[in-house]
Amino acid sequence: MPCVIANASPYPPGAAAAAARAGLTLVGVGPGDPELLTVAAVRAIAAADVVAYPVARAEAEGMAARIAAPWIRPEQRRLPLLFPMVAEAEPRRNAWHAAADALAAEVAAGHGVVLLCEGDASLYASASYALLALAERHPTCPVAVIPGITAVAAAAAAARWPLALQQDALLIRPTPDTAAELEALLAQAAASGTVLALLKLGQRWRWVRPLLEQRGLLRSALFAQRVGWPDQLLAPAHAVPGQEQPYFSLLLIRQVWPDVLP
Repeated sequence: MPCVIANASPYPPGAAAAAARAGLTLVGVGPGDPELLTVAAVRAIAAADVVAYPVARAEAEGMAARIAAPWIRPEQRRLPLLFPMVAEAEPRRNAWHAAADALAAEVAAGHGVVLLCEGDASLYASASYALLALAERHPTCPVAVIPGITAVAAAAAAARWPLALQQDALLIRPTPDTAAELEALLAQAAASGTVLALLKLGQRWRWVRPLLEQRGLLRSALFAQRVGWPDQLLAPAHAVPGQEQPYFSLLLIRQVWPDVLP
């Protein structure tokens, strides 16, 4: 695996606009609310000639582009990049290579380019695959990365739910695929005082809900769905029916509180 650090941005902190003009900037646009873009993200988008963004299929708008839409000007050229959501490795690898080649070509032509990414550009992000492919195939392409607010942080803030306190550990990961895996994870988290943020809940909720009920965790766990969008849902897990939920659903589970609290 290539070492991306060697391809680190040559631009100083706060130089998002200069980075966009001179090369490629990967921009985390947050979970859904356009108001949650950082100042650096908005400035990088404003300075770009080309606004690239991932799409799951041809002709799709792309969620990252929808989030950043208020900050994209009509005269800026849009560049949708296909990132297919398939299980097979080869189509995904080919798509990452094609995206890296297209982005590097725009930069080589003298264009300032931003690649938009939902949430944070480094956390389970499509942009990360483009970053790795660029490091391998176009190591001289200047790249900067602007972090974005994650759905986990946005959900906790909206629900006034402290993510981690004092010596708490915080584990962010996709929801396990089986009940046995989740049982083991919950046991480990309880023993170690680890708060769990479980992403990509979706269809797993049908069996996750009864498992949490058996362990007495339904009322203390926070269920969040489509955080930052107009149809956002934040609710105690016990209030959410045990049926398949949208892909962009997550759980926050705390089993242990610190000894010293207000």
